[in-house]
Amino acid sequence: MKAMILAAGKGTRVQPITYTIPKPLIPIIQKPVMEFLIDLLRENGFDEIMVNVSHLAQEIESYFHDGQRFGVQIGYSFEGSIGINGELVGQAVGSAGGMKRIQEFAPFFDDTFVVLCGDALIDLDLKAAVKWHRAKGSIATVIMKSVPKEEVSSYGVVVTDQDGRIRAFQEKPSIEAALSNDINTGIYIFEPEIFNYIPANEEYDIGGDLFPKLVETGAPFYGVSMDFQWVDIGRVPDYWQAICSVLLGEVKNVPIPGKQVRPGIYAGINVAANWDKINIQGPVYIGAMTKIEDGATIIGPTMIGRNCHICKNSTIDNSVIFEYSHIGAQAYLHEKLVFGRYCVDKTGETLDLQAAALDWLITDTRQSQVISKVHTTDIDH
Repeated sequence: MKAMILAAGKGTRVQPITYTIPKPLIPIIQKPVMEFLIDLLRENGFDEIMVNVSHLAQEIESYFHDGQRFGVQIGYSFEGSIGINGELVGQAVGSAGGMKRIQEFAPFFDDTFVVLCGDALIDLDLKAAVKWHRAKGSIATVIMKSVPKEEVSSYGVVVTDQDGRIRAFQEKPSIEAALSNDINTGIYIFEPEIFNYIPANEEYDIGGDLFPKLVETGAPFYGVSMDFQWVDIGRVPDYWQAICSVLLGEVKNVPIPGKQVRPGIYAGINVAANWDKINIQGPVYIGAMTKIEDGATIIGPTMIGRNCHICKNSTIDNSVIFEYSHIGAQAYLHEKLVFGRYCVDKTGETLDLQAAALDWLITDTRQSQVISKVHTTDIDH
């Protein structure tokens, strides 16, 4: 069976992470979120996957290649152009436009197919969803999830009749105005006839353009609410919560990697740490080749990436530290996400450490290694 993963967006709501990492490659405890989606598709019998790419397209393609090592076949539809110097210049054409671009190139989607947004952890029974879709004779089906009424204002709400036919959408309505507590999860099932509703060579969105058109024309368009785990990472607070949920064991099918060196403390290979001289409280994950000096305090849920250096007497509390971060002595990080030169709190507020002249506190360990080598050379001479 065939599927598509939407991966062309710039991920603006997860900046600054997406300045250098495309959203589908954002790590969930050392494994890109899109890899979990590919695993899910393969387990449900979808072994031919098209991915539309644009922003940092080469990063996605370099990681997944042709999909062979993941047990599937993967193809890429690049949206953009090639610049004068040979660099890729992304220009996304919208989610529905991306689907149409693939189909216009060659009729790839020749039977029922699934489309997934590349920024969520899910454990959905896709086979059951496709069976429901076909039984309804639907041309398009939105997989919905019921959320508590007080949470509807954070999502796109789907309004259906008693038969499941979609009648309207509400984008982040107030609690009082919401006509339903079923939300759009960004998981869709389509028939090839859907391309009759999508114009060619035009920027066209699934949610903003295609779905309203289906409602307006009275097409057989349905929504089904299913009971499954759905962990969105569309915004910084969502990503934060996803990491915490995984560390706390609340996300199915996402085990914490590494070796458990203490209860609730997981470490990759060759972590340099004297566990008896570190104040550490789980759940905590520490990536391979990370050094933690004596006197450091680490309080979970916390994730520390590979090749980091945590200096003495520093405190990391309920935080996410990306790879190659150097956390200086006496540093205090509470509910912070550290990525390169940026420090982000759980609400998404970002501090540019370099601009604030705080790069002495949190730096790139690769830079500090270079500095150390330069100093050593100077001393030798």
